[in-house]
Amino acid sequence: MGELRFVRMGFGAESVEYQEAWDEQRRVHAARFADEVPDTVLLLEHPPVYTAGRRTADSERPLDGTPVIDVDRGGKITWHGPGQLVGYPIQKLPRPVDVVAHVRRLEEALIRTCAEFGLETTRVEGRSGVWVLGDPVEQRPSPGGLSLDFDPRLADEEFDPRLDGPEYAPSNAGQRREDRKIAAIGIRVAKGVTMHGFALNVNPDNKWFDKIIPCGIRDAGVASLAGELGREVTVEEVLPVVERHLRDVLEHADLKPREIARAPEPVGPSGV
Repeated sequence: MGELRFVRMGFGAESVEYQEAWDEQRRVHAARFADEVPDTVLLLEHPPVYTAGRRTADSERPLDGTPVIDVDRGGKITWHGPGQLVGYPIQKLPRPVDVVAHVRRLEEALIRTCAEFGLETTRVEGRSGVWVLGDPVEQRPSPGGLSLDFDPRLADEEFDPRLDGPEYAPSNAGQRREDRKIAAIGIRVAKGVTMHGFALNVNPDNKWFDKIIPCGIRDAGVASLAGELGREVTVEEVLPVVERHLRDVLEHADLKPREIARAPEPVGPSGV
């Protein structure tokens, strides 16, 4: 891959409203499709906002009527806000686009970033994003003092952690020693060019996630770099590290189109 440009849109007191950033994504996307700009990563913080991808169910949204912005990315509902580093890589990829490979590259850059700060993270099969693994189920403390046999999340498909107190809240997954997501990824590809991207929890107030079912996942929670490391970590401190690892992973990627399996040609009778 060629040149990769980083644009720092705004952080802290200059955080960028979601709609403004979405409009800028679309502007850069059109320019990248026309080859007027190189591949570009927009980096920023948002004021508090909930955004819902195309697969979000009504049962995963806030119960109190908090506004949600419906967007055109994949995935489900999440939260963005202070203390979270958001990145929107806008890249032109060979067609047919290998979306999974693009997601894996973003995950790799974020896994390397967390490792540089001393936190081991990984992928979870069937779930995008970057994760801190919890203990094996049999070794975890049971929510609410109940035995795991009575954990309603295991037996009740309609169980709603938003209604059942802090012991089930996504922000408390670390105390329960469950798997917890430290970076969410949701993308869109249009005309062979990517949009949307990742959100890395550096030091946000993760209680914002307790109003929703983050990414539609009920049996895991959320984490942050600062929370897992037990010390203060800032977006300003993490920003150059994320840029460096994104540049290394994305600029050195061997981009290939997605392989399409083709059915074998039928073999006719001998002599035909």
